[in-house]
Parts: sequence; C-alpha cells; structure tokens
Amino acid sequence: MTSTRRQVCAAGLLGLVAGLAAAQAPGYPNRPIRIVVPFTAGSGSDNSSRYFGEQIGALLGQPVIVENKPGANGIIALQAVKNAPADGYTVLLASNSPMAVNPLVIKELGYDSVKDYKPVSGLTRGMNVVVVSNDSAFADIDALLAAGRQRPLNVGTYSAGYELAASWLSSVSGARFTNVPYKGQAPIMTDVIGNQLDFALVDLGGAMPLIKGGKVRALAVTGEARNGDLPNVPTVRERGFDEYVQYSWVSFYVHMQTPDDVTARLADALQTALNAPGARDFVRKSGAELMAYGPAKMRAFHLAEIERFRKIADAAGVRPQ
Repeated sequence: MTSTRRQVCAAGLLGLVAGLAAAQAPGYPNRPIRIVVPFTAGSGSDNSSRYFGEQIGALLGQPVIVENKPGANGIIALQAVKNAPADGYTVLLASNSPMAVNPLVIKELGYDSVKDYKPVSGLTRGMNVVVVSNDSAFADIDALLAAGRQRPLNVGTYSAGYELAASWLSSVSGARFTNVPYKGQAPIMTDVIGNQLDFALVDLGGAMPLIKGGKVRALAVTGEARNGDLPNVPTVRERGFDEYVQYSWVSFYVHMQTPDDVTARLADALQTALNAPGARDFVRKSGAELMAYGPAKMRAFHLAEIERFRKIADAAGVRPQ
C-alpha cells in the first residue's frame, strides 16, 4: 500500500471513528440544568419551579438547580436568561407579571417578552388572595374596602402583576391603596403578620400554609369561584365587582435561539410530568390548577394575556413609567 493510499485510508478511518463518536455522544442534556426564578423562595412560583424541576430532572437524568434572582419586577432574572447561552441549560420560570404586565407598565425593560424567549410549557395558574393579620380590624373584604374609601391603605405586592391587580381593585371599588413593593412573597407575609401592612394581595398557593396555619386571615380570593379549600372565603366578584377575576400563571421559557430539538426534549419531559398523578396532587394542595400548555398553545395564550392585561391597565388608568 502506498503512502498516499495509507493516508487516505487513515483519514477515512478517522472520519468513521469521529462519526461514530458523534453518534454515540450523549445528547441533551448531559449536564445540570438551571432554572432561574424571578421571585424569592417560598412563593407559589418558586414552589412550582422546584417541584417540576425535580420531576424533569428525574425524567431527563440530570440534576436541576433552582436559582432565585428576585428584584426589579423580575427584570434581573429575565435579563440573566436573555444573556445566557441559548443551549437549553438555562430555563426561565416566568409568570404573567414579567411576561405580560411588565411590557405594559415599564418603559425601559431591557428585554422583549415575546421576541427574546420561547415557551416550553405552561405549568399552573392560581387565583390571588387578599390577606390581613389575624388581629386586623378588617373583619371582611367589605370592611377593608370601606376603610380604603376613607384613607389610603398600604398594600404589599411583589411584582408589577400584583401591583396592577391592586390598582384594578382600587379602580373598581373606589378604595385608595398605596403600593409597598417587595422582592418576594415571604417578606410580605412577615410584615402582614407583624401588622406592618394593612393588607397584601398575593399568590394563594404561597399563602395557603399560613392561612391554614392560622397565621393570617384570607378576606377574599380573586377567582371565578371560591377555592375548595377555603369555602368560607368569598370571591371579590361576589362582593359586587363582577368583572374582577384575576389569576396568576407560571410557565417555563428558554432563550429564543435555543434549538428546536432541545426545546422539544424539555417540552416532552414537562408534558410527562404535568400528566402524572403526582402533579395533580401537588397543584391541588397548592390551591392552583394545572395549565399543561405545549409550546404553541402557550405562545398563543401569552399573546392573549398581554392584550387582556392591556385592557385592565387601561381601565385602571395605569400608564408605563
């Protein structure tokens, strides 16, 4: 065999070996996945990220690490994901607030919720709840709103979505509220318990343990109907505000440039997790409901939510700042 032929054969063999190695190389994922959460630990969104992160980690065979990046109405977390490699190893746990409300109320976001992120799967949606301390003078939601018509009440919120929901409640009821912003739900609940706030408007799932534990009192929920675990707590709408129905939702997103096959792998794992019996139990206990939307349905829902919140912002007189 001549030297040239040996070189050609060697090159061919090397190419074959490289091809086999590529075919046998582990695909996505082959290292830990990070979930970035815009809120502090202990919120309903954080709880969802940890539960579903654990489920997809087991399905995909890789650890899933939850990283809380609260602050600036979720902007810090969303920019972190936008600036991360588009490889599927950085996943955003996002809610209606940074994805559908921020674009309407904040002028300089530094991200585009539609163009910069690709939906992977919807997770859950849950109603909000109005809570006060156990020794609050407000016996019910009617008393709270009546007091708010006499003087401004301090309300704790932890995102633009909850702030908009409070502004909307103020608009329809005639009560006046002064928003006190927080980075997450846990510190709000601490201040409600300590009577540092008149009330808070927060996620029901995150507040449920404190409500059931007798640490705070729920005055009203914002769903279409009462919550089954709190049958004696009325909805806001049944107190005379028919149009006031508000749910918060959470969904997983990735960088828009993430390869479609990687997104599909994540989406398939999430659909498996969402349809497992354990997911229904988790959601029921948290006072929420499953929202198992695939990528296309989640995209359509996201766009529709922007328009829904636009109408709410207009009705409440909220303008971008």
